[in-house]
Amino acid sequence: MSPLEAFLHEPRVAYFSMEIALESAIPTYAGGLGVLAGDTVRAAADLELPLVAVSLVSRGGHFRQTFDEAGRQIEQPAPWEPRQHAVPLAAKVALTLGDREVWVGGWLYLLRGRLGGQQPVLLLDTDLEENHPEDRRITHELYGDGAPYRLRQEAVLGIGGVRLLQALGFAIRQYHMNEGHSALLALELLHRHAHRPEELRPGESPYNVPRVRGLCCFTTHTPVEAGHDRFGYDLVQQVLDDFIPLAVLKQLGGEDALNMTRLALNLSEYVNGVAQRHAEVSRRMFPGYRVHAVTNGVHPHTWTAPPLRALYDRYLPGWCHEPELLVRADCCIPTAALLDAHAEAKQALIEQVHRAVGVTLHPRVPILGFARRMTAYKRPDLLFTDLQRLRAIAAERSFQVVLAGKAHPHDQGGKQLIELLHRHIRELADVIPIAYLPDYDLDTALLMVSGSDLWLNTPLPPLEASGTSGMKAAFNGVPSLSVLDGWWVEGCIEGVTGWAVGTPAETGHDGHAAALYEKLEHTVLPLYYGYETTPGGWVKVMQGAIAKNASFFNSHRMMRRYATEAYIN
Repeated sequence: MSPLEAFLHEPRVAYFSMEIALESAIPTYAGGLGVLAGDTVRAAADLELPLVAVSLVSRGGHFRQTFDEAGRQIEQPAPWEPRQHAVPLAAKVALTLGDREVWVGGWLYLLRGRLGGQQPVLLLDTDLEENHPEDRRITHELYGDGAPYRLRQEAVLGIGGVRLLQALGFAIRQYHMNEGHSALLALELLHRHAHRPEELRPGESPYNVPRVRGLCCFTTHTPVEAGHDRFGYDLVQQVLDDFIPLAVLKQLGGEDALNMTRLALNLSEYVNGVAQRHAEVSRRMFPGYRVHAVTNGVHPHTWTAPPLRALYDRYLPGWCHEPELLVRADCCIPTAALLDAHAEAKQALIEQVHRAVGVTLHPRVPILGFARRMTAYKRPDLLFTDLQRLRAIAAERSFQVVLAGKAHPHDQGGKQLIELLHRHIRELADVIPIAYLPDYDLDTALLMVSGSDLWLNTPLPPLEASGTSGMKAAFNGVPSLSVLDGWWVEGCIEGVTGWAVGTPAETGHDGHAAALYEKLEHTVLPLYYGYETTPGGWVKVMQGAIAKNASFFNSHRMMRRYATEAYIN
């Protein structure tokens, strides 16, 4: 029996994402968007929701990261071999890009859930003998360089993906676009649901737009303007020719350029942002559209370290499938057992830091963790705004810092921030042990969110759509000290789940830095160092992070929301 046959018997939701994090050995993701996609499919497997994911094979992978002596990021190739992890698909489809026919094949990756459920993931591939050498590279680079390359990638994902699903025999009830990169799938659906010429009345659209809207839902992920793909219509006509008449494209995608977000908005019945605050920002960015809020969540088993999994299995059995059971963590899990499990996770991080960069951390000194894509609006340098103040705080009560994260190869500002952080590491080495772990991936992320004692997040509001690293930390009993943006607006209960940096009205760098130092010096570190004499204080916040945040900000709750609100209509 073909590995696909088991998935062809019932209508499924087709979940399209330009990137997806399946495992560390498969570098088909660049950051939070791909990690969320992976968690989405894992939760669907656990809940046995009929889904099929569609992404690109990205044979070249996202780069491996190393540093030179000055701390400058060096990008190393990270190719991977699909045949070692997936099986080839039998079907191939073609689409016309420019003046050439491009064939699209793919690979089947089976993602297995905790309780035996499986979800198919299709990784589209143009590296086929039938294709021109230039076209064989369309699916090599994740977010390839230049608008022409990107538009071809997005055409393969959206148009080629829909056609391949049909060729393989999938019955699709709904198309879910995870960000605007896949919005061209809606153009393929317009083609399929075009009216016959004899049915048209004068002035009527040749396409059944309401029918296509009913088939599509769209999740927008970023309030950062650069995150919304735009392609000039000269390029669009060069690549897609008259696939859809220009007048129709301009009506649906914007008059000046093809805005992929606007295209998805106009051709989706259900649209959502990824946090309550982000939905509000999106409504202001795109007035006239109804944008719901489905706050992101993280996959429970994936983002809980083994010592904490064992702890929850013992005291809250079934938590992995029903993470809402964690709401009882503050009354059902003994504090000593929680501290022991955290100490084991912390030791694992300490050992990895020493192996990777030779920095020795102390198990009885708090570790502040900060890891994410390194770019300007994430403000990884906020903690280091005033080195003299930071030195004074550390002299009074010691702490340690572990950092990680990649900058996009073309993000010069992000690369400069990484170099700046390494300079601060050298400047503070005599008083604060600081480690920057290279080549941030899923495995490193789990070590950090579980082994840190406190999780930092310092974005520039309102540019953090959601953020999920603090949710992962919460599953491991690690509280957050974060700026009030994204999910933390909903998750922060001051002194219960963690602490806020500044106020909702505060947006300035200097104001946030001062608030961060104030909270660290006078609230967080005194409470941490008091836990040996008054253990109730710090442990209560650990328990609060689990009971109040992990029980809610999980992918199972997120997928149940999507199932009932977006997929059933």
